[in-house]
Amino acid sequence: MLTIEEISKSYRRQKILHDINFSVKEGEILGLLGPNGAGKTSLMRIINQIIDQDRGHILFKGKVMRSADLAEIGYLPEERGLYKTMSVHRQLLYLARLRGMSKKDAKQQINFWLEKFSIEDWGKKRIEELSKGMAQKIQFIATVLHDPSLLILDEPFSGFDPVNIELIRDEIKRFKKEGRTILISTHNMNSVEAICDRAVLINQGEMLLEGSITNLRDQHKEGLYEICFEGNMISFANALWVGYEIIEKIDKGENQFCVRLKMRKENSINDLLNAVMGQVKILSVHEVLPGMDEVFVQQVQPKKEVEDE
Repeated sequence: MLTIEEISKSYRRQKILHDINFSVKEGEILGLLGPNGAGKTSLMRIINQIIDQDRGHILFKGKVMRSADLAEIGYLPEERGLYKTMSVHRQLLYLARLRGMSKKDAKQQINFWLEKFSIEDWGKKRIEELSKGMAQKIQFIATVLHDPSLLILDEPFSGFDPVNIELIRDEIKRFKKEGRTILISTHNMNSVEAICDRAVLINQGEMLLEGSITNLRDQHKEGLYEICFEGNMISFANALWVGYEIIEKIDKGENQFCVRLKMRKENSINDLLNAVMGQVKILSVHEVLPGMDEVFVQQVQPKKEVEDE
């Protein structure tokens, strides 16, 4: 659906993006991750032809993107842009008409979305009367009104409480089921793990990682396991060899414990189970994979340390 080829961009000789390459498959949700100032927003603006790249190409459905292709894109910018004195209904109608929708279709879609989000009574309110979260919801509706096949969402969860974050997540998941393609930039790593198929991580304008969420977490695992058991904690600890390091232990009460431990590379999960099975009753055991927030920090932090030096 979307291919980024060798995209580079500089402002006043400062490199913002350098040879960025990745693709977003049809019906896929791709997370575009990176710290503040990494170049994510600049890349999204290039895709939407708001600014021009210095070098490289953007392909849409296998062909170099044209202005006409923007009609198939729904773009939610990080900097929200609504006219404060306009009513919600007029604002949405205006933006829908800019996207080429007929007045009749636009009104039908506006009514559909206001009803879907249970905010029908907001239609006559001016934008300036809305809270930040309410305005965010209107901006999201404006992004999807024209039924785009590609959604580009820059920090879509910003300003929302947990209930509305879940609401927007559910809509994004529904769009995916309908076969739409979604490129999403967010610092909300829980949402990345919950909805994204793959992720691209950029820092200081350069790509650091690309892959499925599962593979990225697996690649950065550190041999951590959590084992829950019933029995004596001292007997459990004594049964472990020097090949295991207890990182954390939780007393669950009634002689039940959950222990997180680190295993050396030469040991396996079978070795761990064989060591403790005769001492305690095992209730559960699983490998602990790092969250995407940990993967993010692992990749970005070294560069910060080099800069500090």
